[in-house]
Amino acid sequence: MTALIEHGPQSVVPAVRRFLSGRKQLLIGGEWADAASGRTFGTEDPATGRELAQVAHGEAADVDRAVRAARRAFDEGPWPHMKPNGRERLLWRIGDILSERAEEFGQLEALDNGKSVGIATAVDVAWAADVFRYYAGWATKIEGSTVNVSMPFAPGGQFHAYTLREPVGVCGLIVPWNFPILMAAWKLAPALAAGNTVILKPAEQTPLSALLLGEVFTEAGFPPGVVNIVTGFGDAGAALSGHDAVDKIAFTGSTEVGKKIVDAAKGNLKKVSLELGGKSPNIVFADADLEAAVPGSLNAWLFNHGQCCVAGTRMYVEDTIFDEFTAAVAEAASKVRIGPGMDPATELGPLISQEQFDKVTGYLRDGLADGARALSGGGRWGESGYFVEPTVLVDVQPDFSVVREEIFGPVVAALPFNADEGVVAAANDSIYGLAAGIWTKDVSKAHRTARQVKAGSVWVNQYNGFDTAMPFGGYKQSGWGRELGAGALDLYTTTKSVNIAL
Repeated sequence: MTALIEHGPQSVVPAVRRFLSGRKQLLIGGEWADAASGRTFGTEDPATGRELAQVAHGEAADVDRAVRAARRAFDEGPWPHMKPNGRERLLWRIGDILSERAEEFGQLEALDNGKSVGIATAVDVAWAADVFRYYAGWATKIEGSTVNVSMPFAPGGQFHAYTLREPVGVCGLIVPWNFPILMAAWKLAPALAAGNTVILKPAEQTPLSALLLGEVFTEAGFPPGVVNIVTGFGDAGAALSGHDAVDKIAFTGSTEVGKKIVDAAKGNLKKVSLELGGKSPNIVFADADLEAAVPGSLNAWLFNHGQCCVAGTRMYVEDTIFDEFTAAVAEAASKVRIGPGMDPATELGPLISQEQFDKVTGYLRDGLADGARALSGGGRWGESGYFVEPTVLVDVQPDFSVVREEIFGPVVAALPFNADEGVVAAANDSIYGLAAGIWTKDVSKAHRTARQVKAGSVWVNQYNGFDTAMPFGGYKQSGWGRELGAGALDLYTTTKSVNIAL
């Protein structure tokens, strides 16, 4: 392990060393346990390709154990009888512990995912703590309503009618590898605030922060079986999606896998919410504040190494400033500091795995072979690890794969547009509709374009403008439902109508 954790100038804190050296088991019914098969798998540091730890290899039998534990906790345990302010206090405690142990979680995320330790700590972990506190407050505010019914078929009667918002039940939560702790928080916090029990399935590439979070839930005093964690591969996710005792599946990941989850969930018609892929347009008008638009547009596709579902990887730039603007973005990209996540100076870390590295570099080869020209980057960086140079591609056509398909790496395709012909049709020419950016000083143009773009989140004169209170989700094949904000509670509750004849 020493070779793994000394590749950056920032030393690993003792708590992370201890965690990495311990057994990585499944959390089922409040107990840590090995997989039924006894199998394990390795999780690696993408900056070096070396193994960090062995993790329990959960499979269908383990998913079944976890579902049964969650079912008991929901149907028979203390959780359904807990007062809302009890859930509030527990969730708030999770937020507090995350803040107290932010350095530990941030380092673990940097090692397992490859992202900058500074960003992992100040953004991912800090925001995850905020998410738990936000939904802690909602635990006491999930309410029904009274209804003044007319009852035309009983004109002489009197009635008292009302609605209840109740938890769905047992929820399977499947989270991706690009924001492991944050995506877990996005799903866990509203699900638990609403009174559900859960089985969390982290991505096989990044299971460590979920397991450490499991320790936090135990420390905070959550009843056994309320939060269960099963690490494993796609077969475990499929077993969870298809399990008849699961009432709800929430998934973040690729559109391809999302469709498989929908198919698996149809057996008992469980509720499904999906946050899927994107190929987001970032639109730069000639009247934009270029001093803000250049770094903002760079951040649009480089944040989290380009491994971000909302990444603005189709950059539409008005033709009168196209050459100047793309050159400026390429120059800024060439100055980005590349390195391992544990180096606090790193701005662009490695991709998550050899598989992802091969995928991204394959897209680059195809784009260049199709006729694209790289203003910056275009290939591998360094001789070890899964690093790709930040790449700005021009001379691309709308039918190129680098324009149409989600690359999930530090690559942007830039296309010019003419003001008279407009840009909205091109921006909407995608199977996805997750996010969009608009850069202009003209407030009327900004509002018009924001209304016309088919995307769940539109950011004007900024990019990645997230907030816990703002709903997030996509149009078209970017998903079903909205996470964050008050609306996320709709994903984890169901409405009951009660009508009483007096």
